[in-house]
Amino acid sequence: MSALPSATRAWLTGPGLARLWESVRKRLESNGVQATGSLRLAALNTQERNDLSLLLGKPLTGAAVTVRLDVLDARLRASAAGLGLRQTLEELGPPLTDRRAARADATARRERVWSSLASSLDASPLAGQDWARQWYDLLRRTGVPGGVTPEAAVWTLQQAVQVLTTLLGPERSGVRGRGELAAMATGSAHGLDDGTWLARLVQRGVALAHGTEFPDNAAGRRALWRLVSVTPDEVSSTVLTYGLRPEGEGWRERALRERADHHVEAHLTPRDLHALRPRFPAGTLIHICENPRVVEAAADTACVQPLVCTSGSAATVVITLLDALATAGCRFAYHGDFDWPGIALANRVIRRYEAQPWRMGTADYEHLAARSQAEGIPQLALDGQPVSADWDPDLAPAMAALGVALHEEATLDLLVDDLSRRT
Repeated sequence: MSALPSATRAWLTGPGLARLWESVRKRLESNGVQATGSLRLAALNTQERNDLSLLLGKPLTGAAVTVRLDVLDARLRASAAGLGLRQTLEELGPPLTDRRAARADATARRERVWSSLASSLDASPLAGQDWARQWYDLLRRTGVPGGVTPEAAVWTLQQAVQVLTTLLGPERSGVRGRGELAAMATGSAHGLDDGTWLARLVQRGVALAHGTEFPDNAAGRRALWRLVSVTPDEVSSTVLTYGLRPEGEGWRERALRERADHHVEAHLTPRDLHALRPRFPAGTLIHICENPRVVEAAADTACVQPLVCTSGSAATVVITLLDALATAGCRFAYHGDFDWPGIALANRVIRRYEAQPWRMGTADYEHLAARSQAEGIPQLALDGQPVSADWDPDLAPAMAALGVALHEEATLDLLVDDLSRRT
């Protein structure tokens, strides 16, 4: 039940007092919910002036009024409301928030996060190490990620100290898997997965301890784990290839050549690439495609040209292989989808490897668009923000004009024909 009589509530919530309550609420929430100080309301209309005159018990004739909160508090207590200013506002709703107290509480909770981390470090074998102090200072400067509560932050930072003690403390042991380490520290094999806050905390500590820069890519982060004898997951992601014939008599090289002889695709993991140092005749041309369907068609038709597939995004494992092939002196030709994401991906690959565009010109696009229309193939609308093609400034305008997206499947017969020719 409301503590305000219904008639009183109806009058207090009328439009003539709406600005007053809004201003009073802001003032109380900012000053510790105390009925002290004053506020000024300007540009009063007739109804506001009449209602405020009744509420304050004095006639108001001007266009502005200064309201002392202690006087307003006393007037409300002596009126039919029978409640002080704070209680009246809470009856009118919503509840008041003591923002000053909330800020002080948030500050105290944040401080407890860092005092807890300092205590955890001081009690660990890492205490006194220069890198550990640098780590603490760095984390305090960067703060806790948004959405992480102070309680969760305390727990995660304690886990980070535990993991770093395992990796860098005096009782460090031999090689272990990242999933095993994560399960030991967090109870979950995914607790140290790439991108988690805990993984970043630990990786920053490892980087500082070893005097190296914090890496900005997945390959660098895997190398950082190896510095402390942790093996990251190097088998779940793969790069799809076809027809690679590296020189050398290692079993991996022989296996790739044998798969090429039998016209079978090969999925290479980061672990494979870490052990493989491919050598090819100077200037070997490697074709690069975007969609796995091209690899499948190349295998089905026993194509003879080597092919690497980005599988739509050129993930780290793809870039690792292409980097190794570039280091081995290979050349590249690239084909992808004729849509804006496809052009953006083509720009990245062509820039990084100085690849030649492979059937990716304006004439190619216009020919394919006309052919697909003539064959009655449903047209796929070209959506999104246009992307200029580095290799052909006329391509983006032509695509925008026709408004048709063409995936690699539309070019499949031509690509297979190219891959079937021996150079």
